[in-house]
Amino acid sequence: MDRKASATWRGGLKDGKGILTSPSGVLNSTPYSFHTRFENEPGTNPEELIAAAHAGCFSMALSAQLGGAGMTPERIDTTATVSLEKVDTGFAITKVHLVCAAKVPGADPQKFQQAADAAKSGCPVSKVLNAAISLDIKLES
Repeated sequence: MDRKASATWRGGLKDGKGILTSPSGVLNSTPYSFHTRFENEPGTNPEELIAAAHAGCFSMALSAQLGGAGMTPERIDTTATVSLEKVDTGFAITKVHLVCAAKVPGADPQKFQQAADAAKSGCPVSKVLNAAISLDIKLES
């Protein structure tokens, strides 16, 4: 299984502009720029897309782990915060913090925590990132 997306950039780093496109149409000439990435101008950027991918991947991985442990989630809400920092070699994604609240009727808290830990380390997006990944997890009743 292969997934694709493309980017086109025109101009210099600070005055240029780019677009992101994916065959699914979810990204369709979606603009991004220095200002949407390093400042607070509205719009997307690569780190926001990685955060969305990580939140989605973790949520699915948690659902799979819970299912394997005989639990069925009613709802899993995950937010991922990706930190882009200046380091000696330039900029790097240094950490991702996942915050998840899940409603899992009848869940055993210890088995739930084990499933969450396995999902954090086992989801494909976690595996591809060279960053510290932390997790705050809450089991709702």
